[in-house]
Amino acid sequence: MAQRIDLAAYQEAIAARLAAAEAGGGVPALLGFEAGGERWLVDLSAAGEVLPVPELTPVPLTRDWFAGLANVHGELAGVVDFARFCGLAPAPRGISARLICIGTEPGYRVALLVSRLLGVKRADGFAEAEGAPALCQADWCGPAYTDASGGLWRRLEVEQLLADPVFLDAALPES
Repeated sequence: MAQRIDLAAYQEAIAARLAAAEAGGGVPALLGFEAGGERWLVDLSAAGEVLPVPELTPVPLTRDWFAGLANVHGELAGVVDFARFCGLAPAPRGISARLICIGTEPGYRVALLVSRLLGVKRADGFAEAEGAPALCQADWCGPAYTDASGGLWRRLEVEQLLADPVFLDAALPES
């Protein structure tokens, strides 16, 4: 049986960690996550909320990376399997999978389904990776970084992702 998560306690813990990260001497805070075996960083300010994965309602005639619709606090949110969107293996739906809400404009709620969170990170803990292979050529796929142990991280540019025509068109093409 799946382990139950106290959502209120989880959100309070995340809020406390976010406040501590923001008070970290003016160093920008990043949220680390894993999708498709790749480690990603996103500006903490661009990640509206992080949630355990609720029940998803499939939507017919959509691309394979559109995981479905979720009820997020009484509003429908489109859920994108971020790994599939990147052309990688789909995110496993295990207990560590999470939704990262990125589209918070009224009438435009979007969440990324990711394999797991890797925590709040300080931007000064990373150096730009010279010569790292590009995962994609899209504007939303920012530069690559390395951490102190040499691990490779990718940067997700949320504003560019939300403006990407491919991301905005989840419908299957007409045949």
